[in-house]
Amino acid sequence: MRNTTGGRRSWRRRRRRDRGPARRTPGTAADGGQTAAGAMQLAIGILTASLDSPELEAWAVWALIPEDPMALGDFIAGLHAISGLLLYELHEATGQPPAATLQKLAILAEIRPGTPSAG
Repeated sequence: MRNTTGGRRSWRRRRRRDRGPARRTPGTAADGGQTAAGAMQLAIGILTASLDSPELEAWAVWALIPEDPMALGDFIAGLHAISGLLLYELHEATGQPPAATLQKLAILAEIRPGTPSAG
């Protein structure tokens, strides 16, 4: 958000500091939207970077998450699809129902140090 004259705040499109506007990412469709596979690849890239180091995760979030609202929506849909696949794989590997896994994740997120509390 940027403060404009009169004290009102308005949303302004974020620009990359050293490269100008973000370029198209791999897996984009002809109309500027991402393909489902491209959105899922971006989601996997972010998740993989988070396993390596906090620095790589920070870079990946900055470099890979699209700024365009339509592409961002596609990316979020890709994250949702990957989450569903991971829940299915966990269920297959452990026999634990997805609802129980999500409940454990919610509890861990609440008690994890550095995580803001919802309550």
